[in-house]
Amino acid sequence: MYTTPYMHATVEDVYQRLDQVIDPELGISIVKLGLIYKVEVEPKADSPEACVIKIRMTLTTPGCPLAAVFDHMVKDSLYGLPGLHSDMDVKVDLTFDPPWVSDMMDEEARAELGF
Repeated sequence: MYTTPYMHATVEDVYQRLDQVIDPELGISIVKLGLIYKVEVEPKADSPEACVIKIRMTLTTPGCPLAAVFDHMVKDSLYGLPGLHSDMDVKVDLTFDPPWVSDMMDEEARAELGF
C-alpha cells in the first residue's frame, strides 16, 4: 500500500460529504438513494501533497434533467477536504451500468419514500 507523509481526504471523508448532497427532486441524500457506486482517493502523481478524487455514480433515470447540476453539487460538497486543491481534481464518472433501481436505496430512504 502506498503511504505518504501528507494528509489526504479518505474515502470515508468523501462519503460523509456526499451524504450531505440532497437530490433536489426526492429530497434525500444521493448516498442513501444508492446513487454512489464507487469512491477512490489517490495522491496526485505530480503533486504528492494533493489528491484526486474519483466518483462513479448514477442517476435515478438516464434522462434526468438535473444531470449537469449533480456534477456541481458533488464537487461543491467536497470543497475544503484535505489534499483537494481544485475541483478539477474531482472526477465524476456518470454511468447507467448497472441502471439504478429502488432496491439500491438504504432502509431510511425506502421508509421516507414509502417503499
